[in-house]
Parts: sequence; C-alpha cells; structure tokens
Amino acid sequence: MDGVNQLMEMGFLKEKAEYALKISNNNVEQAMEWLLVHNNEDLPVETPPPTVTNPETATTEAKTDESSKTEESPGPSSEDPSNAEVKSIKCEDCNKLFRSQLEVEFHATKSGHMNFSESTEEKKPLTEEEKKQQLALIDEKIKAKRAEREKREKEEALEREKMRIKSGKDLTEVKRKMEEEEMKKIVEQRKREKQEEKAARERVRAQIESDKAARRAKAAGIEPTPISPPTVSQPVQPVVATPPKDYKETRIQIRLPNGATLVETFNKQEQLAAVRLFVQLKQGEAPTGVFPFSMMTPFPRKVFTSEDFEKSLEELQLVPSATITVTKNSS
Repeated sequence: MDGVNQLMEMGFLKEKAEYALKISNNNVEQAMEWLLVHNNEDLPVETPPPTVTNPETATTEAKTDESSKTEESPGPSSEDPSNAEVKSIKCEDCNKLFRSQLEVEFHATKSGHMNFSESTEEKKPLTEEEKKQQLALIDEKIKAKRAEREKREKEEALEREKMRIKSGKDLTEVKRKMEEEEMKKIVEQRKREKQEEKAARERVRAQIESDKAARRAKAAGIEPTPISPPTVSQPVQPVVATPPKDYKETRIQIRLPNGATLVETFNKQEQLAAVRLFVQLKQGEAPTGVFPFSMMTPFPRKVFTSEDFEKSLEELQLVPSATITVTKNSS
C-alpha cells in the first residue's frame, strides 16, 4: 500500500496505481514510468496470461504432444530442454527476466523491445539493499516532481501578480489622463469667463466716460455730440471670442445683503423677474407679490423698477455677464 500511496501522492488515480504496481510486480519505479506513458488511457480488461509467448515454442510443444499420443515411448527425459519448467520470460534484446506476461508488456511498451522467449532461469527477488535503492530513487523522483510543480506554481503566481500590477498601472494612467483633460476644460472655462468679465468691465468703463463727457458738455452749454466708441475698448476686441449679440445665455453674479454671492446662468430672453424669483428661492422665501429687497447694478448704477422686472435680460444689457446687488428696502 506504500507504493499506492506514493503514486497517489504524485497525482495518479488509485485504480491506475494499483494496476501499474500489479503489472510491474510492485516495482514502484516501473509503475510510475508506465503511468507516465499510459495515464490518459483506459485500464485494459484483464485476461489470463498465455502460458506460451513464443509461437515457435508453442508449435514444438504441440508436435511433442501429438507424437506422445501416437507413439508409445517412455516418459520424457528430464534433460530435454523443451520439457524443462518455464520459470520466467527473457528479453532477447537486453537479457532481462520477467515473471509474468504483464511485466513483459510493460517492458515492451517502455523499451520498444519485441523479442521475448521462455526461460528456465528464475528471476531472483530484489534484495533489501536493492529495494532501499529503488525506494531512494523513487523518493528523489517524487521530490524532483514536487519541486518542479512548486516552481511552476510560483512562476504562474508571479506572472499573475505582474499582470495585476500592469492592469493597475494602466487603470491609473487612464484616470490620470481623464483628470488632466477635465482640468484643462476647467481652466479653459475659467479663462473664457475672465475674458467675458473683462470685456463687460471695459464696456461699463466706456459708458461711464461717455456719460461724464455728456454732462460736462451740458454744463458748458455745448450741444452734446455723439461720442464714438472709446479707444480703450479696441484692445479688448481680439480677446472677445464672439460679438455680444451672439450670446444666448448670460452669467449673473448676485451679491446678497449678508455678503454672500450667488452665481447663475440665465437665458438672455428671460425676464429680470426670473432673477428675482431665483433670489427668493435661495433666501428660503415663498414667492409672493411683495419683494422686500431692491436690485441694482453697481456700474453704471441703476436701480431696477417694477417695469424693469418685465423686461428681458438682453433689453437691460445684462448680457453676456453682469453683477446685481440686492439690498433691503428701507422701512
């Protein structure tokens, strides 16, 4: 059973291990070699081994039997080699002796030898020293196979770890690129917003200068004349990507009385009342007909009236961006 356990420990099935030990006369080394060759094959159906393996010997014995029946003669001489007791089967190619037909088949499969004959020489059993040597050799083969399996498993585990690390690096690189693209979009958006605010400030400054010039002319009794657009707005033209008339939305910055700031984007066709409603909702007030606040633009200063709330943001020149200050009404 030790041989069966050793072969099962190497990964062979119990039935095949028992069969291999049987045909190899309990020689574990030969059984292992037979299993390595025939492990994927089905076990053959056992049949009684033939008593004679050499056809020429069978023919000679048949003739001898027939002659003994037809002729009266004394019993066969013990010195006749044809009548000697067959104790083993000999391989004529390598002179090895085998006890059974199964051992012969195993040897023929392993070595490819095909010339066998019966022999009166008895195969001697293995000595204790030879058994120890074979067991030591089998242990070495088992250890070598075990070490080879462990090495292969370590290599496979290392390869899996490399693939996992590579996949993690690829995923990290993809995330990094996506973050970079998102950051670029945010920077571009902020740049456009700054350009729009700068252009709006330039327009307000130009309007203030125009109003001042008109007041000075009126105070001097001079008929005010239309003032051409100031030169200060000229350098701004390359910065503005599109003319103001092409804007469909406007970005409104709302400064609340408590110092907080709200920023929201509105369609340029929406009425100023939409901005007022937005402020009421953000303040947590229910929309009612009474609005206890005033709304104005700081530059140029303009306080919106009830009529202004019915006008669109485009009509009030709050496109593409504007700042509205909300103040409490005096009681």
